[in-house]
Amino acid sequence: MKPLLAFLAITSLVSPVLAGDTPTLPDLEGKPVAVLDAAGKKAVVIFFVSPYCPTSNTFGPEMNAIVKDFGKDFAFRFVHSDTTVTEADRKQHATMMEFTEPVLTDTAQKLAKQLGAKTTPEVAVVTPDGKTVYQGRINDLYLGPTKRQREIKTHDLRDALTAVRDGKPVANPKTEAMGCGIVFAP
Repeated sequence: MKPLLAFLAITSLVSPVLAGDTPTLPDLEGKPVAVLDAAGKKAVVIFFVSPYCPTSNTFGPEMNAIVKDFGKDFAFRFVHSDTTVTEADRKQHATMMEFTEPVLTDTAQKLAKQLGAKTTPEVAVVTPDGKTVYQGRINDLYLGPTKRQREIKTHDLRDALTAVRDGKPVANPKTEAMGCGIVFAP
């Protein structure tokens, strides 16, 4: 009975996303990118980022390392959903952070709202069938908005990607992201 309850609890956290909808967002050159197109890979990893958030920027090297370590099995997107971010700042941020995967603009905030993203940095892992199998923090470097640990103890995103890659359920599919709030339009 306990394994069944644990399975039901975990599957209740896994949510469908954009059923039947394949949203496109413009990249930095204005070309439309199908956000959830995994291109034959296991899932799409969506990083919500902001150039104005020091916490988000602290994670830039780790996001790039994750792209490098898991790029064979996953598609990656960096998404700006904050309405206060200018085009020039998005481009400068992508260059400064050395992002190699598509950097997308979600000025209508449709993707952020549909995924329930509220923070930068926040990450969502969405499978080709539209299910969010992980959402939350990259790791536990920050335990609160200004409470930074000396060392990382839990690599939440890496653990989730390893599980998805290996065909296993994600042990902790929902965590709380720490950082700066996404500024939503009224």
